[in-house]
Amino acid sequence: MSCASPLPRFDGFGVGLRVPHYPDFLNGHPPVDFVEVISENFMVDGGRPLDVLARVRERYPVALHGVSMNIGGGDGVDRDYLRRLHRLATAIQPLWVSDHLCWTAVDGFQSHDLLPLPYTREALDVVADNVGQAQDILQRPLVLENPSTYVAFAEADMDEAEFLDRLCARTGCHLLLDVNNLYVSAANHGLDPTEGLGRLPLHHVRQVHLAGHSVGRDRLVDTHDAPVADPVWALYARFMERLGEVAVMIERDDNLPPLPELLDEVARARDIAASVRRRAA
Repeated sequence: MSCASPLPRFDGFGVGLRVPHYPDFLNGHPPVDFVEVISENFMVDGGRPLDVLARVRERYPVALHGVSMNIGGGDGVDRDYLRRLHRLATAIQPLWVSDHLCWTAVDGFQSHDLLPLPYTREALDVVADNVGQAQDILQRPLVLENPSTYVAFAEADMDEAEFLDRLCARTGCHLLLDVNNLYVSAANHGLDPTEGLGRLPLHHVRQVHLAGHSVGRDRLVDTHDAPVADPVWALYARFMERLGEVAVMIERDDNLPPLPELLDEVARARDIAASVRRRAA
């Protein structure tokens, strides 16, 4: 199924809205162009979360970002979950609704983890069918994020770039390019993170994530608990040379610093993009 109405582009810089920073946004006006929220935290019937989101939405565009749609699950997508997400999206009118290209549940058990897919033709058929069902219920195109991976599947028929390209062509969905995830995955698999730059379907990208990671004994781990690393900033600059108008966001989920520290990273992301565009001009 292909979604007939492509998403308009949005060119801005933002942060993920997290509980410790609610007062900053309710009592002031931090210099960002949009915020992103975790969808599941607001798929509730009333209460403070929705009140906060409604008040922030009066000042800023909002992107909804989910972590449990299970778009790669062999059991299909949870229609009750999608209907609740649709109600939230109808109320908030977000820039877009995004989730991860992964599976999270099986036989009704929710793992609360972003589990990798084998890049096979069979997996592509499953994901494309699930995306079609989700877009039908949500009545909008999905935006899907490339995940961090720690294992590779011997059965793979294609690489990540080809899988993403085929999925977007078949379903009309768009992409959320997580630059940190690309760097982490490449490092874990011994690959050059810039090698596939020319093959990624960058024209489908509507949003970029920038985040930090942790260094394990023999792997990088996508923890979102640290500032953006210098190699990720460099990779972001390389991608911005090829991307058009996209929304760029600093993502931090743990060890949250005061908001001004995240705003410094937002300013750096904005400066890099401006510098790239000046050189291109």
